[in-house]
Amino acid sequence: MCPDIISLGELLVDIIRTEKDTPHKEIGAIYRGPFPSGAPANYVNSAARMGSTFSLKTGFIGVIGDDEFGKCIIEKLQKDNVDISQIRVLKGLTTGIAFNQYNSDGSRKFIFAKGAAGKISPEDINMDYIKNAKNLHITGSALYISKTSCKACYKAVNLAKSINPDIIISFDPNLRLEMLSLEEILKISKPILETTSILLPSKEEAEMLAGINDFKIACRKLLAMGPKIIILKQGREGCTIFTKDNQKGLKVESFKVIERDPTGAGDAFGGAFIVGFLAGWDLEKAALFANAVGALKVETIGPMPDTSYEDVINFMKIKKIKDVNKFG
Repeated sequence: MCPDIISLGELLVDIIRTEKDTPHKEIGAIYRGPFPSGAPANYVNSAARMGSTFSLKTGFIGVIGDDEFGKCIIEKLQKDNVDISQIRVLKGLTTGIAFNQYNSDGSRKFIFAKGAAGKISPEDINMDYIKNAKNLHITGSALYISKTSCKACYKAVNLAKSINPDIIISFDPNLRLEMLSLEEILKISKPILETTSILLPSKEEAEMLAGINDFKIACRKLLAMGPKIIILKQGREGCTIFTKDNQKGLKVESFKVIERDPTGAGDAFGGAFIVGFLAGWDLEKAALFANAVGALKVETIGPMPDTSYEDVINFMKIKKIKDVNKFG
């Protein structure tokens, strides 16, 4: 199988505190999980669920442990029609785990047990698997989690570009300062940033990548560094589209929902956006659709919901979006 949309990197399960402001050190406090996760996997899972309407095939390259956590990830990906043929099972290590604490101020605190998550290596990258891909998605977390994972991402991008110079490289910086210093992150991200077609940062990530404390100016600077399109993710405020032809930015509003779990919303947004983009929609239409997917995600516990394309269209109808029937 040669998927249209491919992502690679860490596969994890999320274990989350059931109550906000409950420290991980709190003895006897309750966690809930496991929930299949990992930023690059969340992206491709969203693309799989949204892309089935357009016959877009998806695949993932990564490593899990030989345990029940790994099995629950595989079962979820298979259920949503993500090709798992390039996911390697590594005996002797557990599947990666992220313990997640939510706080009332909107912040989160993670404790990571990497396990097999960072064991992906350049040897896992198969030319025949990526040769017909339309989109290769890279996340910052996959660059930072280990040296071998970083090398695998570099190899995948270089190989994909050599086979098809027009392939869409999407990059979500997913900055994790708890993993590496900002200086190291910027150094590692630079080769990917220079080859990126679509950059998907948050406001804070754009400012950190550009070294400028103004997200609009930061996005203009980033456009000069390589990306053709920047979709600035702004959560409940929606998103803003920056291109070389529109450096002032086009704001696309989001949808009001009750937030239950924000983890994975940005990844769900990215996976949905690339589906709209590959379907030939204009940027504003694709971004509006992605905003709807992200909004539905935050209503759901766990990074990989079961939301279908039809669910999103019905949600947009309820929200009285004009011409929603033209999204098919």
